[in-house]
Amino acid sequence: MPVASLLDWNNLDSTTIFRGQTLIVNKPVYYTVKKDDSLTQIAKNYGTTVQTIKDLNKLTSNTIYVGQRLTLPNAARETGNSTTYTVKRGDTLSKIAKEHGTTVKAIKDANGLTSDTIHVGQTLKLSGSASTAQTYTVKPGDTLYSIAVKHGTTVQAIKKANGLTSNSIRVGQTLKLSGSASTAQTYTVKPGDTLYSIAVKHGTTVQAIKKANGLTSNSIRVGQTLKLSGKPSAVQPSANIVEALIAEGKKYIGVPYVWGGTSPAGFDCSGFLHYVFLQNGISIPRTVETIWNAGKPVASLLIGDLVFFETYKKGPSHAGIYLGNGQFLHASTSAGVTISNMDNPYWSPRYLGAKQLH
Repeated sequence: MPVASLLDWNNLDSTTIFRGQTLIVNKPVYYTVKKDDSLTQIAKNYGTTVQTIKDLNKLTSNTIYVGQRLTLPNAARETGNSTTYTVKRGDTLSKIAKEHGTTVKAIKDANGLTSDTIHVGQTLKLSGSASTAQTYTVKPGDTLYSIAVKHGTTVQAIKKANGLTSNSIRVGQTLKLSGSASTAQTYTVKPGDTLYSIAVKHGTTVQAIKKANGLTSNSIRVGQTLKLSGKPSAVQPSANIVEALIAEGKKYIGVPYVWGGTSPAGFDCSGFLHYVFLQNGISIPRTVETIWNAGKPVASLLIGDLVFFETYKKGPSHAGIYLGNGQFLHASTSAGVTISNMDNPYWSPRYLGAKQLH
């Protein structure tokens, strides 16, 4: 077998390998990411694990984007709602469940197990429906908001799944991330509610709520039941456009902020976006408000989305390009073109929502 083939199939830059590394030794399977895909879902469908996919594709997070080509192990073939796993030395039900985005109970139910005892060589069915209950262990710096953004769900969905009455969490805490977060949830309007306050509370946008409920105005009434769709309502830009926009934007990190600026001599936030898109042959409106009005709302952030904030005036007044992992690229009044974290104490309470222009 040619070394070149091994390098190509495993995305290796050199012939250096290490003990325990997973290598593809036959021609691999390739998969192109589609709308609403997640690594957990792809791993489940192809009978592999999230970690294996991340290792083969040198991914450092679970973030993927529409149009991205992923390398899958040669043994991976699309399955139905049920995949199988052969127990290896050192495995436990808990470990297997975590690797496959399912639960111990789901595995036990699927295999008729009455205890947690398993043995090497045993074949276990991993039910496709098991991924509806994933878990996440809180890390330093995490907030419910940042966790919700990373996992394509909402703060409210996480709180409900875990019986939380406040936004307080602690490092090491295990949170259930309900797989149903991407489906339509409902909310009953309470006294003092507005579409805006409901949208902010649930990590969505006013426009997304109006569209999901067929509303033509912002009027709502106490007791009214609203659908809160967790699915993105627009198609993500193609992978090469997203990559090109982000690469272009990052060229100007450090360029100073200039009110009304639209060139590398100095940008304001909308001037920066207008210029970056224009360099890729895309003409977008010039002001934050008109960009907001032209975009299609999304309820689940994807890389390349435009994120909007309410800063010095009511309504959208600042915007940037979402980079994944809670970060966005923008022209800041204090730092010029820079990368900031959406969970920052300044940006988090001012977040309005995300939109796509493609």
